Amino acid sequence: MFYGTTILAVKKGKEVVIGGDGQVSMNHTIIKGGANKIRKLNNGKVIAGFAGSTADAFLLFDMFESTLKKNEGQFIKAAVSLAKYWRSDKMLRKLEALLLVANLKRIILISGSGDVLEPDKNVYAIGSGGNYALAAGRALLDNSELSALDIVKKSLSIAAEICVYTNNVFNFQKLK
Repeated sequence: MFYGTTILAVKKGKEVVIGGDGQVSMNHTIIKGGANKIRKLNNGKVIAGFAGSTADAFLLFDMFESTLKKNEGQFIKAAVSLAKYWRSDKMLRKLEALLLVANLKRIILISGSGDVLEPDKNVYAIGSGGNYALAAGRALLDNSELSALDIVKKSLSIAAEICVYTNNVFNFQKLK
């Protein structure tokens, strides 16, 4: 479990959104309230969010983007390649982060344990408030009036009310 953030991805119709809160915590202290933990990669065709160590996450963002280029944008192949390399490299295995990545077709969790997981539903979350945001997102996903962005906003707000490591300063990236 990584503390200090909540990242949520929702795919609804032809829209995919990843959002995250901005709180950075060290132990029981809030260091920063407005960090951006979401990035667009692969010329805007992929969005990614992280939970965990910031330096580790930036390295993983760069590695995933590089892997996407090497695999000519093949999303799943790049995710599997990154997970295999991350798990097998002695130094990378020590990284303390999770990546939640999405393109217009899929949401994928990539971990240093070798996980490349696609959720059964079109919503997935990571971080200390991830389970709260995930539950809210799944409940809201069936509401036909809400867009993916609206679902992410409402779900992150609910997580921020419950999780002490999650604040209500949000960042979003959207693919359409």
